[in-house]
Amino acid sequence: MKRILPFVMSLALAVSLGASAARAGRGITIKGSDTMVIMVQRWAEAYMGSHPGAIVQVTGGGSGTGIAALINGTTDICMASRPMKEDEKRKLRDRYQTMGVETSVAKDGLSVYVREQNPVKELSIPQLRDIYTGSVRNWKQVGGSDAPITLYGRENSSGTYVYFKDNVLLGKDYAASCQTLPGTAAVVNAVAKDPNGIGYGGAAYARGVREVAVRKDAKAPAIAPSPESVKDGSYPITRYLFLYTRVRPAGDVKKFVDWVLSPEGQALTTKVGYFPVR
Repeated sequence: MKRILPFVMSLALAVSLGASAARAGRGITIKGSDTMVIMVQRWAEAYMGSHPGAIVQVTGGGSGTGIAALINGTTDICMASRPMKEDEKRKLRDRYQTMGVETSVAKDGLSVYVREQNPVKELSIPQLRDIYTGSVRNWKQVGGSDAPITLYGRENSSGTYVYFKDNVLLGKDYAASCQTLPGTAAVVNAVAKDPNGIGYGGAAYARGVREVAVRKDAKAPAIAPSPESVKDGSYPITRYLFLYTRVRPAGDVKKFVDWVLSPEGQALTTKVGYFPVR
């Protein structure tokens, strides 16, 4: 599945920018989402293995960091776990006369983690909103033990932070008590050690914790993230993961993006713990 944002750019300039990495002799650079970094690193390794001479460099830092690098011209591709914001598109337009190109490359069930021993098996979106905005502070208020809830989340440069805020909290601010951590692995590690903890992040990172089934509202069925529920959209916190380029991919960048969307690339998506778009 590809979704292309409108852009105004001459073909000559598009090809020039798309092939800049190869001419510079440094290969393709990809930067951004920590949620996606393991998956994109696996893609890069497999791609270089089957394309002798290809160089693909992948670094994290968060979706916001990757988008800033795309705008500043310091990366060829940005990986993002959220859509670009309108002000980010305007910055691209002002600098490159293009609104950017968005390619959906995988789907993710944004998981809610608790420690395995936590008796709470399911939560609704409104309950999650109340928990993360600080309205609900004790597990007994949502069917658990009489214990304070410890909140763990991502830093504000994270696309996962933004997506959760926009789609679960409906734009409300996180509670001041929420501990922000630099990466989903850190969130999972914190929750695994904290009997009262709760966190959120990509499904691929759920190791040593339990994923809570999520209800869209109090009357809806509780759905756990799975290949089936993410594919059909029944899991309430399903999202796309994106690769962004300044202009329509060309040259070596196009070859890599096309390979990611090929059956070979999409098969790796599943092996890493995410879900294909094709």
